[in-house]
Amino acid sequence: MIRTRTMAALLALALGACSPGGGGGGATDVTTLNRGNQSEVKSLDPHFIDGQWEAFLVGDMIMGLTTDDPRGEPIPGAAERWEASPDGKTWTFHLRKHVWSDGTPVTASDFVFAWRRIIDPKTAAPYAYYLWLIKNAKAISDGQAKPDALGIEAVDDQTLVVTLEHPAPYFTEYLLHQTTWPIPRHKVEALGTAWSQPQNFVGNGPFTVKEWVPNDHLTMVKNPKFYDAAHVRLRTINYYPTTDNVAAINRLRSGELDVLYTLPSSKIDWLRANMAKELSMRPILNNYYIAINLTRPPLKDIRVRKALSLAYDRQQMSNKIIKLGDPPAYSFIPPGVANYPGGAVLPFKDTPYAECVAQAQALMRAAGYGPDNRLKLNYETTTTPDSKRYAAAYQAMLKAIYVDIDIVQVDTQIHYSNMQKHAFDLAPAAWVADFNDATSFLDLLRTGAGNNYGLYSNPKFDALLARAEDTVDPRARGELLKQAEQISLDDYAVIPTRMGQTLDIVMPQVKGWIANVRNFNRSRWLWKEVPKAG
Repeated sequence: MIRTRTMAALLALALGACSPGGGGGGATDVTTLNRGNQSEVKSLDPHFIDGQWEAFLVGDMIMGLTTDDPRGEPIPGAAERWEASPDGKTWTFHLRKHVWSDGTPVTASDFVFAWRRIIDPKTAAPYAYYLWLIKNAKAISDGQAKPDALGIEAVDDQTLVVTLEHPAPYFTEYLLHQTTWPIPRHKVEALGTAWSQPQNFVGNGPFTVKEWVPNDHLTMVKNPKFYDAAHVRLRTINYYPTTDNVAAINRLRSGELDVLYTLPSSKIDWLRANMAKELSMRPILNNYYIAINLTRPPLKDIRVRKALSLAYDRQQMSNKIIKLGDPPAYSFIPPGVANYPGGAVLPFKDTPYAECVAQAQALMRAAGYGPDNRLKLNYETTTTPDSKRYAAAYQAMLKAIYVDIDIVQVDTQIHYSNMQKHAFDLAPAAWVADFNDATSFLDLLRTGAGNNYGLYSNPKFDALLARAEDTVDPRARGELLKQAEQISLDDYAVIPTRMGQTLDIVMPQVKGWIANVRNFNRSRWLWKEVPKAG
C-alpha cells in the first residue's frame, strides 16, 4: 500500500497523537490497540449477539472449546485435546485446567449450562438454531423436549461429551462460534442476565472488560488469569463503533485508530492511491443479498420477487457504484466453500441488463402493476453513508419496473433486530460463514432458522438439507446442497447482490495481522511496534 509524501507526513502526526478516551494510548503506545468496529454491540452475553463485529469483541474475552489461531483456524482452546467416535457423532473433550477471570475454575458444567440456556426457547436467543447440529437441539427449540435432553454431558469437571445429530467433519471449526462458548454458571445463577454488565462480567479469554461507554467505546484489559497470559503482548484494547466509516478514515489518519473493520467504498479510489499498503482486501466466505419479506402479500408473488431481482443491475452496482472489486452475485453461496461443487445460478446471469428490465416489466404487468398502479415498498437499511448510496441506486433501478421504494435508515442494531422480527419489506444483509461449509449459508433459508429474515420456507429445500446431513460422501453431499441452493434461487427467496472480501485497514504499527477467509484476527495474537522513520 503506497504511502505518498503527504501520507508520510500525516502518519508522522498520527504517531505523535494521543488516543481518545477509553483507556488512553496513542500510536506510540505499543501496549494499546485501538480497533474501529463498525457498530455498537448489543450485549457482552454471547447468547444475545449475532453480528460479526460483536463476535470480534466478545471473542477477545470468552474462549470456546476450540479457539482461533492467528489465521482464524481452530486450535485447542478451553479443551486441550479431544477425540471423536468412529461414526463421527460423539466427541469427547478434555478441558485444560484454567479459570474465569475472577479465579473460579472453568468446568465442563459451564458448557452444559451455557448450551442448555441458549437452546431453551425461553431464552429467545437469535442464534439458537446454530446448535441444531447437537442431538435433540431442534426438538428443544420447537418445545418438544426439555433443555436437559440436549446431547451434551459433563462426565466430570474436565471431561465433556457432545453427541451430534449427524457427523460433522467441520466440527472443530463449528466450535469457534459464540453460540458454543461457555458462560460462567456461578455468575449467571447469582445475577441472571445482569452477569454480562461490565461490573459483573467474567470471562476465560485473554482480555476482560474494564469500561463500556455505549456508542463511544469499550475498553478491555489483559486478563492476568488467562492460561496463556505470558504470551499476550497487548495490555489494553479499545473497541470503537465506527458507523460513519468515512469519519473513521480521518481517525485512522490522526492516530486515534490502529485498525478499521469495513471501509467506505466512496473513498476506495483515494485509499488505493494513498493507503495501499494499509488496505487488507482478500477473498472471504461472505455474501451480500437483499432479504425479501415473504409474509407481505405483494412479495408472496414469485413474479414480483423475480422482477425485483432482475432489476438489480449487479454489474453497475459492483463496478461503478461500489467499486471494491466484489464480484457480482448470481448465486447465494460464495466461491471457495469446502467440498461444494458450485454451479447453482440465477437463470439470467448472462442476459443483458436491458433485456432483464424488459422481462421485469412484463412480470410486474402480469402481477397487476404498471405505470398507473405502481408497487410501493419500504427498503430498510443502516445509517452508513455507503448504505444510503446503494439504496438510492437500487431505488432508481426499480422505478423502471413500476416499483417505488421508501428508504428508511436505522442503526445497525435496530436494522438486524427488525429483520429478525420480519418488520420490513426489503432489507440488505450480509453473511460471513460461521464455518467453512455450504450449510453455513443455506441454513439462513431453512424453515424456522433465527436468521431466516424473510421467512422463506420450502419443504423440498429443507428435505435436501436433511438428506445432506445424513450423507457421508463429500461429493454426494455437495450435490444435494447444490440442488438445495438452486431451489432457493428458483424461488427467488432472496436477491443475491455481490460476494465479499475483507475490507480492513491495518496501520503499519500493527503486527501479527494475517488476512483469512473468516476475517477473524483475535487481539491475542496481535502486537504493536513503532514504525521506523523513513
